[in-house]
Amino acid sequence: MARTTLDTAALAHDLRLAVMRFSRRLRNQRVDTSVTLTHLAALSTLKRHGAMSPGELAGHERVQPPSMTRVVVALEGKGLVTRTPHPTDRRQVIIDLTPAAEALLTEEARAREAWLSGKLHALPPEDRATLREAARIMDELAGG
Repeated sequence: MARTTLDTAALAHDLRLAVMRFSRRLRNQRVDTSVTLTHLAALSTLKRHGAMSPGELAGHERVQPPSMTRVVVALEGKGLVTRTPHPTDRRQVIIDLTPAAEALLTEEARAREAWLSGKLHALPPEDRATLREAARIMDELAGG
């Protein structure tokens, strides 16, 4: 029992470090470095969930509303989001993506996938099969 616990703890440690390093390398495959990772996260949330208020966006991103207000101002200044009046609450606005933001998100994803595809292509087929199974397991662990 103790050996299993130690093996599991060691695996958790090794996997955490590997995922962090991998994530960092993947994030570094950028198209437009003038847009921060925080900005990209907010844009990705809008793409995934649709237009929403800055408060809702802050909730999704788990940041305080004043922080999200700064992000929205920056994104609006770059022409990546629009603000429109809220349909039922005149005190609120709705934030949505512009076509430029859609194009940026597509290019960012394409750059990361191209980098990863190149790395995967260099691996032997057995390693790619192992990673395919690992991706399924990791998705399951993440609750997907």
